[in-house]
Amino acid sequence: MDQELLLYWAVAGSIAMFVGSLILLPVLIVLLPADYFTCEHRRFAFFDGRHPVVRYAVLILKNGIGVLLLLAGLIMLVTPGQGVLAILAGLTLLDLPGKRNVERRILGRPAIRKAMNAIRRRAGKPEFELPEEARNA
Repeated sequence: MDQELLLYWAVAGSIAMFVGSLILLPVLIVLLPADYFTCEHRRFAFFDGRHPVVRYAVLILKNGIGVLLLLAGLIMLVTPGQGVLAILAGLTLLDLPGKRNVERRILGRPAIRKAMNAIRRRAGKPEFELPEEARNA
């Protein structure tokens, strides 16, 4: 009985992550500015002039969603879903030292770059500007 319940939750979780990745990842990719990967450090205007409690609450929420996407992406590497795109989306939300290098290495993969730019073209957004190291990958 316990194994059946575990299997049920594993299948339900896999389906939920797959459907969620189909909905959430394209939205996140479209919302990113075209120069996101070429800027060294990006500040969000939302934080300017806000109360410190609001800034920290948004920061915690953003990083929490980033961790969830990163973990979901790792799981989706072995289950149905867009694992690498979820990992990249999770990294963009996280505030970690060295994350830009990891993002650029992932973006340097032609299949990932092509998929992300195709999503942006369908939404009428310009393709991502690429840093020199991603263009040469």
